[in-house]
Amino acid sequence: MMIVVITGPTATHKSETAVRIAKKIDAEIVNGDAFQVYKELNVGVAKPSKELLETLPHHLYSYVSIKEEYSIYRYQKDLRAKIEMLQQANKNVVIVGGSMLYIRAGLYDYQLDEKPSFDGQYHQQLENMSNIELYETLKNVDPLEASKIHLNNRRRLIRALEIYNQNGKTKSEIINAQKHEPIYPNVYFFSPSFIKEELYARSDERVDKMFANGLYEEATDLFKEYGCNLKALKAIGYKELVDVYHNKISLEEAKNAIKLNTRHYIKKQVTFLKYQFKNVNYYKTDMDILNVLMKD
Repeated sequence: MMIVVITGPTATHKSETAVRIAKKIDAEIVNGDAFQVYKELNVGVAKPSKELLETLPHHLYSYVSIKEEYSIYRYQKDLRAKIEMLQQANKNVVIVGGSMLYIRAGLYDYQLDEKPSFDGQYHQQLENMSNIELYETLKNVDPLEASKIHLNNRRRLIRALEIYNQNGKTKSEIINAQKHEPIYPNVYFFSPSFIKEELYARSDERVDKMFANGLYEEATDLFKEYGCNLKALKAIGYKELVDVYHNKISLEEAKNAIKLNTRHYIKKQVTFLKYQFKNVNYYKTDMDILNVLMKD
């Protein structure tokens, strides 16, 4: 069985491509976007239309409440469970979305913990230590991880020490034990070919379309019902509208901020794609994807 991953920058029509490819290879689609898992988020996360979702089975869309704390750890478990289910049904899998770290965590040999088991006594011991004491303690047990953390970042220092306390292994040892390879055979990675300037123009157009489709109305309804501080509402397209909701900035200012933040996000996606998916195949047409799959 094959696992086909269609990822890459936002605003490149990946969802539509995924449906066409899935029909060709007898596959079902699994979501690879960290925010499209939420039931209540639609316009602002560019969730596929109802018509597209109904063309063939889609999984891991709209199944989490925004009141829940969804994490990369949970996505890893959910994705692997869904892949196992589909493989048992002799179905190929098409994963589509731009949350590349989530996709990589699900498909590669990432060992993730949702959080260290809480040891209240040890945690309090750490909380009573100064930043320099925390840093020196971590430096003694895991100098590599200590070199990555700023002296004043108490949260990360404490978490690294709690990981060691829980596992008897340092975070660096856990990471080094991983081969950073897919845990499944026959995994193929694809990204749409793009010109950055054209992509920025398309993303700006998509933001305008979101507002025409009711993004502000969707966001204000969510703010009224749930407040403005939920993790899910930190997504681009919602967080910028909080100040509009509180009459601090204009709607036009928020729209421009969304466009700018989307461009910044695209830059991060392009960088991640370049360095973390070195075996990616770039495509211009569906046939480019099918040609790679048919070779094997």
